[in-house]
Amino acid sequence: MKLKIDRIISIVTLVTAVISIYLVLKKPQPVAPPQPMATAAANAASFQQKIEHLEQPKQEGEAPAEVHLNGGEVSAAFAAAAGAIPAAAMAQAAASPTEASDSAPLSADTQVGPGQPDIKDYQVSFDGDVAHGQFLTQIGGKDVYVTVAGHLGSQEGYATFEPTEFKVGDLAVPVSLVNSALQKKLAEQHDRLKLPDSVGGIKVENGELVVTQK
Repeated sequence: MKLKIDRIISIVTLVTAVISIYLVLKKPQPVAPPQPMATAAANAASFQQKIEHLEQPKQEGEAPAEVHLNGGEVSAAFAAAAGAIPAAAMAQAAASPTEASDSAPLSADTQVGPGQPDIKDYQVSFDGDVAHGQFLTQIGGKDVYVTVAGHLGSQEGYATFEPTEFKVGDLAVPVSLVNSALQKKLAEQHDRLKLPDSVGGIKVENGELVVTQK
């Protein structure tokens, strides 16, 4: 009888492991739709213009400026920072945004530059006061999507993040298991979380990233 029980446990463990591996390697539901190149360029240009607005000095007695960024603009900014959006496309979008937004979209598998991933891999969205992010990384030599959600904010001039959801591939991981390691990693990258000198604070509100001037 004990041998039968051990055998059943062994089979169940094997099946569970196989399912877990499958879910880890499975591509999850995207947190935002992929952006056509022209749309991404226009969004990246819009992001840059809004941030530059915060750098303009405010008049004496004037309230700090505030800009609102949507998920498309933030996703495009990540893609632009990684070199996935040509500077020329951003310049054209800034000069004539209407014309740029009507350009033909990229296919889902298009590479936008040598050695650069498709901009679909840089995904950010906002829902209420929660930020959702998804990116592609390698685990054990395999391409795996990591999805994270949580509350983005700031404290004493630095960005903060409190996760509410964490997924590897399509496998949900309890936040309690990863939060400690995540906060430790953020602490190690503390200097990189410093807000620009022109920014006084950030928060997610009503489905947008709200950035306030210092």
